[in-house]
Amino acid sequence: MSQTLPSTVSDAATADPFASLHHIDAGELNVAYVDEGPRDGTVVLLLHGWPYDIRSFVEVVPRLVDAGHRVVVPYLRGHGETVFRSSETLRNAQQSALADDALALLDALGVDRAIVAGFDWGARTADIVAALHPERTLGLVSVSGYLIGSQAAGAAPLPPAAELQWWYQYYFATERGREGYDRYRRDFAKLIWRLASPQWAFDDDVFAASAVAFDNPDHVDIVIHNYRWRLGLAEGDPRLDATEALLAHAPSIDVPTITLEGDANGAPHPDASAYAPKFSGRYEHRVVAGGIGHNLPQEAPDAFARAILDVGRWAR
Repeated sequence: MSQTLPSTVSDAATADPFASLHHIDAGELNVAYVDEGPRDGTVVLLLHGWPYDIRSFVEVVPRLVDAGHRVVVPYLRGHGETVFRSSETLRNAQQSALADDALALLDALGVDRAIVAGFDWGARTADIVAALHPERTLGLVSVSGYLIGSQAAGAAPLPPAAELQWWYQYYFATERGREGYDRYRRDFAKLIWRLASPQWAFDDDVFAASAVAFDNPDHVDIVIHNYRWRLGLAEGDPRLDATEALLAHAPSIDVPTITLEGDANGAPHPDASAYAPKFSGRYEHRVVAGGIGHNLPQEAPDAFARAILDVGRWAR
């Protein structure tokens, strides 16, 4: 049975948890993050995707706080107020670098174990943390399931209809694409929102609140590197080669896991039957109905929060 969410949230929890941010040095970054809830509560690390930001969890955080959790929501590298500590650091966005960021933040906060949850880039990052560091992971909630990949997998051609869905990946492979994204990053992001969540009736104010996160000075470099690295068109950090070699073998995940999928997700995503065998611990897949698209936490915060509470209960 799913844990019951409160029918209402407290006055304290309904105050905007994103109105003020914390900042902390963690690994290569100075991370800007939200940190809400009791200090002794079970920690939940929420990881956003692209082109989104921490406000994807704006209605998830108070639900989890009212259930007694401490909730940490960082801006990913290249987003919002998260910045590199050195101008000399490679603006690297390969999958293992983002996972290292998550672990470095937990270390900096003195958190030994957490429930990790996310969507899009954040789901891939959460998957990697759970796969390679189960000792740090109490449970996992991952939208679109198992997203760990490799450059070798990215090199394999797909049927034309599938390739069409990745049009922006190939656009970003060109210098025209880099320049176009830099010049039109808000228009680009709004287009992706509409394509990925065709039934989500977000308004201009909701979009504008997140779009400021794309003004980060490293944003374009991070986005472009992420997609070029996937296609083998950009080098990663040699220090991460061993980790990427492990990930290339698609390691299984044995922590308690719930995967989620919106019934109207317009973004490229695998069928649940393809990744279910990768989860070897207690596992459940849930389809969230109601015209829910790619940004599932913001479109269906109750379902996302409930999944987190359930894996937390399983872990106990």
